[in-house]
Amino acid sequence: MRRKPAPLPVRDGLGPARVRLRGGAVLVELADRFGEGAAAKVLNGEVLTADGSIVTASTVLQPNSHVYLYRDLPVEVTVPFDIPILYRDHDIVVADKPHFLATMPRGRHVAQTALVRLRRELDLPDLSPAHRLDRLTAGVLLFTVRREVRGAYQTMFAQGVVRKTYLAHAPADPDLVFPMTVRSRIVKRRGCLQAVEVAGEVNAETRIEYGGGGTYRLTPRTGRTHQLRVHMASLGLPITGDPLYPDVSDVDNDDFSTPLSLLAHHLEFENPLTGDVQRFTSERSLPTG
Repeated sequence: MRRKPAPLPVRDGLGPARVRLRGGAVLVELADRFGEGAAAKVLNGEVLTADGSIVTASTVLQPNSHVYLYRDLPVEVTVPFDIPILYRDHDIVVADKPHFLATMPRGRHVAQTALVRLRRELDLPDLSPAHRLDRLTAGVLLFTVRREVRGAYQTMFAQGVVRKTYLAHAPADPDLVFPMTVRSRIVKRRGCLQAVEVAGEVNAETRIEYGGGGTYRLTPRTGRTHQLRVHMASLGLPITGDPLYPDVSDVDNDDFSTPLSLLAHHLEFENPLTGDVQRFTSERSLPTG
């Protein structure tokens, strides 16, 4: 079932937070869970119910009800890279995302995300990603402009009919024969930085070709979290600059000196609204360490 639009509009590139309640007095619950700042928002009339009613100090709601409010933004390190636009029409925007910039708000990355920055720069409050790239991965990223077309493009990616090609730089191994296809089951558990391969039904498949000089062409047939990084590391070929695979290393938030050598280089699909074939290629160079 499609979720109803939020009762608060996008403000300065960021939509309101949606909070599911345990039930009871809303003021008391928000103060208990989020502190005095959230309580102050109630008292100032800044919290709304799903139907657009203003939450007051005496409002009581049932368990699993939702309220909406604008979050207080965390202090973030500015990602000092532009987001070039490869293509734009009345339905989509195709951006060339830089390394170190998350696709959309999550955790400590909120305003410094491709979504929020492009909403602000392009004045497109309904802009929404049709798919995602890891924060450390650069390259072609497609957004929808209008709410009415969002589902068609997101479904296209969810069904795996989009043809995606990545470039990566990694060590060479003369004992490996390419091209090859790697298949495994990848699981990303909540709270864990790394995704892991486990026994069970295959849910991740990547075709890997080697072009010499440490450069690889990766064609994922599925879209599991960190899939390309996991599959390359599993071959003993960790992608250059990877701080997670095979081992986790600490990197300061303001350290942009070592980008991950992984680039979403090419995107091709049949437009779900017109049937036309559209192709987009990143204009970025692959970092090689």
